[in-house]
Amino acid sequence: MYEAFHKTPVGFVRIRADETHIVSISIRDEECVETPPDSPLINLAIKQLDEYFEGIRRQFELPLNQAGTDFQKEVWENLLAVKYGSTMSYLQLANQMKNPLAIRAIAASNGKNMLWIVVPCHRVIGSDGSLTGYAGGLWRKQWLLDHEARVMGVGQTKLFF
Repeated sequence: MYEAFHKTPVGFVRIRADETHIVSISIRDEECVETPPDSPLINLAIKQLDEYFEGIRRQFELPLNQAGTDFQKEVWENLLAVKYGSTMSYLQLANQMKNPLAIRAIAASNGKNMLWIVVPCHRVIGSDGSLTGYAGGLWRKQWLLDHEARVMGVGQTKLFF
């Protein structure tokens, strides 16, 4: 297993990879020592994350493999369809998955996503437009949504009904 720490505008990320896939990208609250990538895949992930934060990249092109149940993997696959600069409610995600009674299970799976930013769980919000749960902290979720809105040239990041 390979690992590196990389500084971003919202804190340090820890990137882990095996020989063929990125397996996790997580945000750290504590200060870390930036470590050089010891894997071509980690180097690629760092490059694409930097491009995301520079407003250049809107979609990631990385080989991903995070451990989870079939249901969790289905949720994460559906998260990849949430477009850059937009948001979706948990209810909308449940309806998209044709499983409207699974809102809580979908939210729990969203919370177990270990591929921060790349699998964009930050784009899922409450039905009332509120920011709900985010492993990296709600301030980071708001920052990421605001960043994407700025890049897209839009100002509204909340859903209103």
